[in-house]
Amino acid sequence: MANDLLTPTAVTRKALQVLHQKLNFVGSINRQYDSSFAKSGAKIGSEMKIRLPNEYSVRTGAAMSAQTTNETSETLTVSTQKGVDLDFTSVDLTLDMDDFSERVLEPAMSVLAANIESDALSMYKDVYNEVSDVGDTLSVADVLNSQKKLTDSLAPLDPRCLLLSTKGNVDLVSANVALFNDRTKISNQYRKGLIGNDFFGYDKVFQNTMMPIHTTGTEGGADTGADVNGANQTGASVTVDGTVTGTFKKGDIISFAGCNAVHPETKADTGVLKQFVVTADVAASYSSIPISPSIVNSGAKQNVSASPTDDGIVYKQESDESTAIAGSADYEINLGYHRDAFTFATADLVMPDSGWYAREAFDGLSMRIWKQGDIKSDDHLCRIDILYGYKTIRPQLACRIGVN
Repeated sequence: MANDLLTPTAVTRKALQVLHQKLNFVGSINRQYDSSFAKSGAKIGSEMKIRLPNEYSVRTGAAMSAQTTNETSETLTVSTQKGVDLDFTSVDLTLDMDDFSERVLEPAMSVLAANIESDALSMYKDVYNEVSDVGDTLSVADVLNSQKKLTDSLAPLDPRCLLLSTKGNVDLVSANVALFNDRTKISNQYRKGLIGNDFFGYDKVFQNTMMPIHTTGTEGGADTGADVNGANQTGASVTVDGTVTGTFKKGDIISFAGCNAVHPETKADTGVLKQFVVTADVAASYSSIPISPSIVNSGAKQNVSASPTDDGIVYKQESDESTAIAGSADYEINLGYHRDAFTFATADLVMPDSGWYAREAFDGLSMRIWKQGDIKSDDHLCRIDILYGYKTIRPQLACRIGVN
């Protein structure tokens, strides 16, 4: 019996399932599907709001001091449309779904997934917590220190994910062979060469070939040469002076003398310098450095013990928390995170007026397939599209691990 002609809905659903299986980073973070575009369809530039948790401060004593509840949200723009364009014949559409998936959808979704993952992983530049072990390989101690940073930031225990580069996976498997593990995990490491789940507090462990390499600016050393210019500075940039001949790159980690992190709830000084991430490239002869998070030295959103010390040193990220990176350096990013640190959102694309088409949503991902046939050649030009956006909404729930 001949196979039934594959329908656009069936093909779209299968393509989504295959894509979903190949997205281990996007598949492990918060995914949003905006159903408000289900009828009319979205276009590049469409926006959606993501509500953030409220924060409050605690009073001491009997006197009441009511706090206004200020709802805050982030705007996420679905600004990226990517797709794969195919050309096949009507004979291909008479294959059963397994054959069609293996021949057409699997390779198409593989390349689309790689590009989506690469885009989404650029969010590492928004993360300001980092365990810097530049100059050394990834170790169990690095993983434990990243867990500490997540816990100190009150990241929920479940689910926490560890995303490794292929080299990072090799380093951890090598470092882990001499440690106690149950027989099943040892067997999996031996047979598959992979670190298993439930690894030192991480519920899920993945390896990803798209993990980025971060290139720092040329500013470096325990003392970058820049000094804080002015007391009591707050907000998303710090004014500096001094010897500012080097540069910073977006994603560089810095800290300031006298500006320690505080416990997120009690606001007690931790005695550890607060880490900040540079939010835009900074050229030589700079007079200010844009940073995240914003410096807040009082109130419910307080995140530092005090503003940076006037004339205080600006530090670049430090290897092993003690030895500063001198000058420009390239290092590998591994990532520990809770799923709610990042969000990835898709919206329904506008439906065409004619042709063979379908639009489906699956587990927070929306995809559209649209095919037009050529009666003369029996060719079928087909486009598979996804419209998405991504944003780091709670960077404190993630920690970079920088190694070589």
